[in-house]
Amino acid sequence: MIRIVRTNSDNQDFVALVKLLDSDLTERDGAQHSFYAQFNKIDKIKHVVVAYDDGKPVGCGAIKEYTASVIEVKRMYTLPEYRGQGIATKILAELEKWAGELSYKKCILETGKRQPEAVRLYEKRGYTRIPNYGHYAAVENSVCFEKAIE
Repeated sequence: MIRIVRTNSDNQDFVALVKLLDSDLTERDGAQHSFYAQFNKIDKIKHVVVAYDDGKPVGCGAIKEYTASVIEVKRMYTLPEYRGQGIATKILAELEKWAGELSYKKCILETGKRQPEAVRLYEKRGYTRIPNYGHYAAVENSVCFEKAIE
């Protein structure tokens, strides 16, 4: 049974999962990875969730304030052998719930065109594509989404 735990970026299971995420993204993004890496630092993130399967960390995600009413979803990852089991959906749902509890009105996020499974997840969860924002505005590989918090 999957258990979702709220924590912060000091959590060592989160740190280990993010290292695996970064390794995966290095392969997918190639030369562009260093551009993205500068926006994905994990120090001082207050709102992190880690998914556990029988005590084993199998997935993670985080939210970080973008503006006073908008929170950004960051660092979503599920171990490859656990994909397709709804874990990322549970992680994202918990992040959205937490964002609502913190009184945010909207979630935004950026993912890459080379991550079609992530694009499908966000579309399935009711996210709508928006023009690329912030640092990603002119990045060809980026795909940005938003969703109102209920």
